[in-house]
Amino acid sequence: MSIPQSGGGPIESKAQLAEYLAAGCKPKDQWRIGTEHEKFGYCRDTLNPLPYDGPRSIRAVLEGLRDRYGWAPVLEAGHIIGLEKDGANVSLEPGGQLELSGAPLENIHQTCDEVNQHLREVRSVAEEIGVEFIGLGAAPIWSHEQMPVMPKGRYKLMTEYMDRVGTMGKTMMYRTCTVQVNLDFGSEPDMVQKLRVALALQPVATALFANSPFLDGKPNGHKSWRSRVWRDLDPARTGMLPFVFEDGFGFETWVEYALDVPMYFVYRDGKYINALGQSFRDFMRGELPALPGEVPTLSDWADHLTTIFPEARLKKFIEMRGADGGPWRRLCALPALWVGLCYDQNALDAAWDIAKGWDAETREGLRVAASVDGLQGEAGGVKLYDIARQVVDTAEAGLKARARQGAGGMLPDETHFLNALKESLETGQAPADELLARYHGDWQGDLTRIYDDYKY
Repeated sequence: MSIPQSGGGPIESKAQLAEYLAAGCKPKDQWRIGTEHEKFGYCRDTLNPLPYDGPRSIRAVLEGLRDRYGWAPVLEAGHIIGLEKDGANVSLEPGGQLELSGAPLENIHQTCDEVNQHLREVRSVAEEIGVEFIGLGAAPIWSHEQMPVMPKGRYKLMTEYMDRVGTMGKTMMYRTCTVQVNLDFGSEPDMVQKLRVALALQPVATALFANSPFLDGKPNGHKSWRSRVWRDLDPARTGMLPFVFEDGFGFETWVEYALDVPMYFVYRDGKYINALGQSFRDFMRGELPALPGEVPTLSDWADHLTTIFPEARLKKFIEMRGADGGPWRRLCALPALWVGLCYDQNALDAAWDIAKGWDAETREGLRVAASVDGLQGEAGGVKLYDIARQVVDTAEAGLKARARQGAGGMLPDETHFLNALKESLETGQAPADELLARYHGDWQGDLTRIYDDYKY
């Protein structure tokens, strides 16, 4: 989840909202890669989730990273709720999932170095206090009641609201993890093409990275339960966004959509003010019930944009949001996939050629199929496995064309980061398939084995 924004003067016209998004346009040589990934922490001996406080806790991990590795603390109401260093952030999801929001980096070699350094730091702190971390899309055994609640005002408000608008919002907040990548665009037409590719092909990422086949201690009937959760969370702020594929889509269209997404909060003086279900349009008129007479600032707009949760999200960059959290190799494979598709024009054109003939029903059908059946899913005559092969081949071509060297020139490009995905395509097995095979095979139905066998 995003940290509160700051700065920006009062909003005087709706045009400023589109200008805010358009300010994200950058020349190609300034395009960067920002990778985010979440993971579950648990006590080594009890296998229970980490509380916020105590000798074995989320707070202890954050303080250890602060004291040992020079991260600056982020506080809310006196509680340490995150860390900052060199353009990167460590933050907390509602149930204590630990998230690295990486710095904007030039290539995936740097991204993978960053991921590995972060995991080494976390492991060194965690080992001393009897804590482990695991990368999965959903908590395999823990019940909702077992999950801790982090001391963040934003999460308190969201928790109260979720049951009003869907049935799975609290499951998303407290018992799921993702890996995602944030990418730049060069112009409004470039943004449009990238966002369309991102939305249309997001089910492919869901299928390739499917890693949440368990919930409440048993198989749940889905390869990606995390993806299933997002389908019944809040229809006003989730989904595949058919309007993005309509003629004339651009920054102003996104503004109109975002203005109609009900608000969660306004952040003032270190506190979250309850604006649940209220209208940003009313806020623009100075008629927000939560703050009568006040008009929003650009930081309020930036905050509001972080409360919109479609499969791909537009801010001053594009967020790819469809993948389950997973093992460390796939934390580098996810940015490799999307950078390969989006940062080379020939690859981007080829990616759009794959998807441009699909209608909204097919795109939504693929989203559902990826959640239920992973790489074996299909919808509208489109087989996810076949599309995934095309998509990964296209990404590989894009990475070859980028030709970003690594390891002091020993690696000619970034294509080897796709190896985990190519292995899945060779076997037809996403991580969820492997987990289910272990559960029904050598684990003999003992799901607690997952913690030792799949920890970081």
